[in-house]
Amino acid sequence: MPASSRLRTTALTATALLLASVLAGCGDDSRNEDLPTQKLSWGDCPAPSAAEGGGDAPPPLPDGDPWQCATLKAPLDWDKPDGGTIDLALIRAQASGAARERIGSLVFNFGGPGGSGVTALPSFGEDYARLRTRYDLVSFDPRGVGRSAPVECENDAQLDAYFQQDATPDDRAERTALLDNTKEFNAACEENSKKVLPHVRTTDAARDMNLMRQVLGDDKLYYFGISYGTELGGVYAHLFPKKVGRAVFDAVVDPTQNAEQGSLGQAEGFQLALDNFAEACVSKPEGCPVGDSARNVEDRIAALLKSLDSKPIPGIPPRVLTQTDATNGIAQALYSKDFWEYLTEGLEQAYDGNGQILMGLSDSLNGRNQNGEYSNLAAANISINCADDQPRYTADYVVRKLPEFRAASPLLGDFLAWGLVSCTDWAVRGAADHPDVSAPGSAPILVVGNTGDPATPYEGARRMVSALGKGVGVELTYKGQGHGAYDSKNKCVQDAVNGYLLDGTVPTAGTVCS
Repeated sequence: MPASSRLRTTALTATALLLASVLAGCGDDSRNEDLPTQKLSWGDCPAPSAAEGGGDAPPPLPDGDPWQCATLKAPLDWDKPDGGTIDLALIRAQASGAARERIGSLVFNFGGPGGSGVTALPSFGEDYARLRTRYDLVSFDPRGVGRSAPVECENDAQLDAYFQQDATPDDRAERTALLDNTKEFNAACEENSKKVLPHVRTTDAARDMNLMRQVLGDDKLYYFGISYGTELGGVYAHLFPKKVGRAVFDAVVDPTQNAEQGSLGQAEGFQLALDNFAEACVSKPEGCPVGDSARNVEDRIAALLKSLDSKPIPGIPPRVLTQTDATNGIAQALYSKDFWEYLTEGLEQAYDGNGQILMGLSDSLNGRNQNGEYSNLAAANISINCADDQPRYTADYVVRKLPEFRAASPLLGDFLAWGLVSCTDWAVRGAADHPDVSAPGSAPILVVGNTGDPATPYEGARRMVSALGKGVGVELTYKGQGHGAYDSKNKCVQDAVNGYLLDGTVPTAGTVCS
């Protein structure tokens, strides 16, 4: 995610192609009798709002069927469900198969937190065509995101400066500047979004999904969660275990870790991805244009980042590429093996004094479009993380932890360690040290871990299986690269996922795909 926050749970969306308190208990939250019986008015989808990233309305599906959008009303405060409401934006593609074969609605969350599901689902629509034969494909902007009571913090000009600040301070003056900028950003969030900030926790979004399930007419929730979406799905399963239908978690967040542990694990994950990139580059028959050995590739990247700390180079005019921009861009490219070619080109370009490609990658991760307008991705990401996570870290604490982070990743350790100060001075108290996803009595949940995943390291899948409880989590391993598994197009993974979601066939626990 943005430089000021953790990269912890980002899912890839179409924007990545710019270069071309935990609430206890279970049961239905239907105390407001009108909300579960509301009727959705599906119609043509509007163009994405500025908070969703802007752009054009989604074109029809390949078979000509339209995307449809609607608005769901939900309580602002689930502790006071008869009080005020907010609007949640939904999108769907109706099932393409025979009506008698339709199972229900398959709800997607693509991650973040802070990503717009209304814009992401059409971007990946073709990837889920097989699932659409028996499901309406549905996604949504979670509360605080996009068109769903979006959190607002700083304006576009302020965000340009915010994302170019030195996110890896080297001395006390630079640390003071980082903390001051963080405090200003957080104060802007409170000033502009005070009403919604206390109500964007993952437990709130899970209750929204349960309401959504009722309104969509399903007795059980059929769910596909990716990245942060796996945490949201786990929290839903904890709160409503008897309402879980068939569910898949892909690119799995470790639910046992606090923010520090998650960031440290991610430092290790991104370092592994960087090592794999470097090895792949130098193994090409035509040679690697950014180094003659894997060690040389990484040494040259480190030298570039050190140089940019004091001497930025031209980026996308009129901005220059700073050390923070470049680090963010490198991290974005490591999310997917498909982006490695952009990383190679971006590094070649940067070594020649041109930072446009790396800046474009950084912009995509921060939610900035080519017109210089930001979605509310960063604002929502920080707001949800800070509402969820109880720990608050000081600069002095981060300094003490730097050696541990640097050992995990010499290149990205400082960057991820300093991201821990994002919630310092946050207006809302964090809910818990880590989410509760225990779900005794739930239907089986297929948990897919990727051994080469940089953002949600593989170990998180096994820990999610354990935390869900005996007889709930079913582990599937994909020996691959990049963030997530299903969208890798690996046939073994897709057959297993499709077989469960479409036919109810639970794969053998411990299945390995490569």
